[in-house]
Amino acid sequence: MDSYGIAGAVTAMAQERTMYAVSITILKKTLDMQGDTALTLIAGVTQASVVQNLPAHLGNNIDVTA
Repeated sequence: MDSYGIAGAVTAMAQERTMYAVSITILKKTLDMQGDTALTLIAGVTQASVVQNLPAHLGNNIDVTA
């Protein structure tokens, strides 16, 4: 076998492995960021639903015949 061919193949495999590792790392960071964003949105919704500046009598009855 040609030693240059083997060296080229080994180099190509190492580059491919590195690119794969970088891709996985970027994917994990993206998923973490999306999870943080989702948690922030959920926390905002629950806080907004708890704090209501409406009088106590509003929202108790619904007129469905109108």
